[in-house]
Amino acid sequence: MDMLIGGKHISSDDLLEVKNPYDGEVIDTIPIAHRQIADLAITEANNAKESLVEMSAFKVSNKLFDAVKKLEELREEFAELLTLEVGKPINESLVEVDRSIETLRLSAEEAKRIYAESVPLDAGLNGKGFFAFTQKLPLGVVAAITPFNYPLNLTIHKIAPAIACKNTVIVKPPTEAPLTVMKFCELLNEEFPDGVVNVVTGYGSEVGDYLVCSPNVDKISFTGSVTTGMMISQKAGMKKVTLELGGNDPTIILKDADIDKAVKGIINGAFLNAGQVCMGVKRVIVEDGIADELAEKLVNETEKLVMGNPLDKSTTLGTLINEKAAIQVEETVNNAVSQGAEILVGGLRDGAFYEATVIDNVTPDMDLVMRETFGPVAPIIRVEDVDEAIEVANDTEYGLQAGVFTNDYSKAMRCAQEIEAGTVFVNKQSTFRTDNMPFGGFKSSGVGKEGIKYAVDEMTKTKLIGLNLR
Repeated sequence: MDMLIGGKHISSDDLLEVKNPYDGEVIDTIPIAHRQIADLAITEANNAKESLVEMSAFKVSNKLFDAVKKLEELREEFAELLTLEVGKPINESLVEVDRSIETLRLSAEEAKRIYAESVPLDAGLNGKGFFAFTQKLPLGVVAAITPFNYPLNLTIHKIAPAIACKNTVIVKPPTEAPLTVMKFCELLNEEFPDGVVNVVTGYGSEVGDYLVCSPNVDKISFTGSVTTGMMISQKAGMKKVTLELGGNDPTIILKDADIDKAVKGIINGAFLNAGQVCMGVKRVIVEDGIADELAEKLVNETEKLVMGNPLDKSTTLGTLINEKAAIQVEETVNNAVSQGAEILVGGLRDGAFYEATVIDNVTPDMDLVMRETFGPVAPIIRVEDVDEAIEVANDTEYGLQAGVFTNDYSKAMRCAQEIEAGTVFVNKQSTFRTDNMPFGGFKSSGVGKEGIKYAVDEMTKTKLIGLNLR
């Protein structure tokens, strides 16, 4: 599959194979771009700015709605391609496509309600007699550097709001899973002038760095690791950045909680997409009085998961993105066991598969829970009370999302107020997200917010116009 730059398909002498993590089969090849190609994409995106700005909000909205219809028509085709390149079960891929459709639709709606405001200058000294108002203007060119775990939905979360507020975009998709992103950008390019949507494939160390450092790119929207995010923030200079850098998200279960409800949440939160979810349940923090019961029920439900061919609709646990990622999870779990943790179920690897694993007697200082483990692992940390639960929850460099299960709403509100995270859900696991909510964390989990309305705010600049009426 070729790159898309200025409405043209462009290849390269260097090609990279995209493999199915389930069976190792080559799905397709993509070009490996170098700086000259990235520079061409920047030029084309800048050349297309005027054609997009000249479009009415009504027209931009309708074009995005047309893209919604096309994505709906190709729902199963996109889901199959997602499963082939990411290894997630086909049912999860269908959900991702459905969420992508919703995200695109929300962006189409938001294109028609980018409001500014009047400003009462007479509230300030010497402001009497002025009439002032603001305008929300596009930044110009937005570069979207996107991850492998939810490649379609997370790409749309970046580029659809950008276009809704009339920015042109350059997408640098993940090398591990670029095909669904490239296919969607082809679809979107059919609706807009050439150069509004551009796709450059290649390695982040060259293409990504060039986009980040270029003075002709006005914003970087990145989802990925803390290390890369920090490098971007250092290199981006004066341009705007939105960085979604993952999490080490806790779900707390207090002794008065509905344990069955909590177990259901943990199963979904820890094992969805083989645990490759930035706001997945990475730490199960449970009060001692109910820990044995919760662990037993969690094991029973985990054993019901079916690991197998991701294209089989009976499969509920697919592969990790590749064998290297599975080996890393395996080593992290084995290290925790060597330090005294106990595997209650799972713990075995087969190629890129890693079994859904429940591991007990985990302590807060183990690497398994000190860092973000990107795999299907539910580590149980036992605590004495809500005070210790909050202390453990906050003992991390991350602060993306959190969940707490309790029927005591005074404790629920205390957790909600004291846990250092961008979102805290009560009686829901940390993994929950709707595509219109403000999404983004504290501390090393990043800066800025996604979620369509909030992304638009991050992708516009505010101009004040004042009229002296005296």
